[in-house]
Amino acid sequence: MSWLPEITPLGQLLGGTPCNRWRRATLNRRGSDFGLRGPHRQPERNRGDIVSKASWLPLAALFLGSTPAQAQEAPGPNNRAEAIKIIAGLRRIVAPEGLERTEKLRIGGIDQWVSVRSRDPRNPVLLVLHGGPGWVAMPTSWYVAHGWDEFFTVIQWDQRGAGKTYVANDPTTVAPTLTVEQMHADAEEVVTWARKTFRKEKLFVLGHSWGSILGLTLAERHPEWLHAYIGVAQGIDARESERRGWAWTLKQARATKNEEAIRDLESIAPYAIGKTPVPLKDIQLQRRWLNFFGGAAYRRPDASFEGAAVNLSPEYTDEEVRQVWKAGDLSAESLLSPILTTDLTQVKRLKTPLLLFLGRHDYNVSATVAAEWFASVKAPSKQLVWFEQSAHELMAEEPGKMLLSLVRHARPLAERAGDVASASPP
Repeated sequence: MSWLPEITPLGQLLGGTPCNRWRRATLNRRGSDFGLRGPHRQPERNRGDIVSKASWLPLAALFLGSTPAQAQEAPGPNNRAEAIKIIAGLRRIVAPEGLERTEKLRIGGIDQWVSVRSRDPRNPVLLVLHGGPGWVAMPTSWYVAHGWDEFFTVIQWDQRGAGKTYVANDPTTVAPTLTVEQMHADAEEVVTWARKTFRKEKLFVLGHSWGSILGLTLAERHPEWLHAYIGVAQGIDARESERRGWAWTLKQARATKNEEAIRDLESIAPYAIGKTPVPLKDIQLQRRWLNFFGGAAYRRPDASFEGAAVNLSPEYTDEEVRQVWKAGDLSAESLLSPILTTDLTQVKRLKTPLLLFLGRHDYNVSATVAAEWFASVKAPSKQLVWFEQSAHELMAEEPGKMLLSLVRHARPLAERAGDVASASPP
């Protein structure tokens, strides 16, 4: 739905309970025997070459902190609590001055949640504006943003009506305030909070998909706040993007002779024509087939692989995980149609550096529309990076390249401004 890719309910896409899934994975690993098939006769070896079980179990206990009895127990994790404990342990920031917290702020008259992660608060601040609307980035950041906190102070913000912020407020009170104008005001307030809290004159704003509309608008209005604006799967002309996505999807349907897809797509033609907002049901139908043909996640039928990672978020309680997609529905119902009337082609010049990261195969929010705009926009400096093995979910599809691109293209802008931690002595 929306610029938010269509997802399958988590219970279906994950294939049963977490306990059963982990047990099946364990059985599969045992059965495969790392590639061996059928009975095998091991080569004869000298007795001295053989390390007995009795000798290596004490070593395992020494290095892994487990006893022989524990080593023989069925491997976990057996539930969500055990799984997120492992992930939290792997991510734990142990630097003496490091930051690792979630925090509730009062933004736009309601409680809104952020997470903050940093190995060194002297590093530049990077605020992430998630897409959707309602496609929260905080609960998948344990995978998608792994390593970012070594180079930046990373702030993930669950926007009004989304994720943890949805759970923290009465939805009936918040729903009438879910407007594009209010979301822009909230974004400005979060930036103001971040600059004050971390004593930074400037920071980076990274906007993904719907968040890129918030981010580019903020960059145009307040360039003095930013080291640079980073647009990921940048939205520019929403109607044109929708038209190109629909046309590409119909082309795939016809090429594969998928009669159901052809019938559905032709039923909403002409699509995204004129000034009237596209009905939500038409958007959802277009997204169903665009996702199916890999226009949101390259060579995948949907983005459920990323959505499933929400279940393993250390920042989210069980209740917040249960509510996250309900929150996404509310955000889409309130905001999606107005968002898809956005036209930022009038932004001809920015007074802050511009970085654009685009998935080569993104038809969910047209990468070609964004690239055409990028070619003509003026900025103090600008850089376009193509993610060749990605569509719309490039942060999850190519996370290594994303981190490398941030370090290579964004961080030097802060370094030149003196907004980084000093180098450690050798």
